[in-house]
Amino acid sequence: MIMKKSAFVLGMGVLLMSAPTLAHDHHHGKPLTEVERKASEGIFDDKDVKDRALSDWDGIWQSVNPYLLSGDLDPVLEKKAKQGGKSVEEYRAYYQKGYATDVEMIGIENNVMEFHVGKTVNSCRYDYAGYKILTYSSGKKGVRYLFECKDAQSKAPKYVQFSDHIIGPRQSQHFHIFMGNESQEALLKEMDNWPTYYPYNMTKAQIVDEMLHH
Repeated sequence: MIMKKSAFVLGMGVLLMSAPTLAHDHHHGKPLTEVERKASEGIFDDKDVKDRALSDWDGIWQSVNPYLLSGDLDPVLEKKAKQGGKSVEEYRAYYQKGYATDVEMIGIENNVMEFHVGKTVNSCRYDYAGYKILTYSSGKKGVRYLFECKDAQSKAPKYVQFSDHIIGPRQSQHFHIFMGNESQEALLKEMDNWPTYYPYNMTKAQIVDEMLHH
């Protein structure tokens, strides 16, 4: 394991201690500009997209898939259904496909990513490979930030893409991730499965609150 276990656990302790701060300030850092706010809604000019370092995603992150499967996210599904478009069960099916993953936790530090599946941990150092701007069927746009593992011995995903509704340097608050071993081009075609992660120190209630109000 490239990332020292002691450092990882220490980092987790620091993150857990800072939980109350994060709970009240999910967008810590400078306030969103109008350009950033619109970008978070999928509306932006290509010229406003900037490169980002992997450090924007530093931290320890938990998959929200277990919360969906246990029913804890039902209030979120119910709110979406009231806003129209689909029924609660249709939204549940949509997110079950979207959130599906066996990677329960991801740790990111010093350009190294650790993927935790049960008691198995695979890690690799990742190099930045640029970004791609996508236009979705809805007409909205998104940016995926691409990273690659060059270590042939690593069992971590060779190709990783982040999408977090941010288009320039800024600390991520949650993210969707695309992981695979074929190619970046193949991953860019993936639109149905986007495992989603929130900070490890956020409680179930805080995650539900965040999803309901942001």
